[in-house]
Amino acid sequence: MARRDLTGAVDFAFLESFAAGDQGVVDEVLALFREQARMWSMMLDPASEGWRDAVHTLKGTARGIGAHALGDVCQAAEAEGAQGLDAVRDALDAALADIAAYAHERALQSLKTPR
Repeated sequence: MARRDLTGAVDFAFLESFAAGDQGVVDEVLALFREQARMWSMMLDPASEGWRDAVHTLKGTARGIGAHALGDVCQAAEAEGAQGLDAVRDALDAALADIAAYAHERALQSLKTPR
């Protein structure tokens, strides 16, 4: 996957700016987000007592990395209730796919020899 595979689910320019261009910080933040997303995704079930907490936490973290659409659907789910969880899961999947594509592109760039 390369930059052409990014859907726009995450505004990486926002995150890079927030990290003052420090790519190490960007990489660390995205790794933490992916790790936490595994935990949150298990809680995005209406039968889980913690789904509201997961959605609220995910909303703030998503907005912090530039996943604005994910933050918006989390906010809607907080207001609408459990029926909004499908949209949250879909938006989380889209954000994670963009993060994977971004990380893959960065890995490919690191392999290129300087000219």
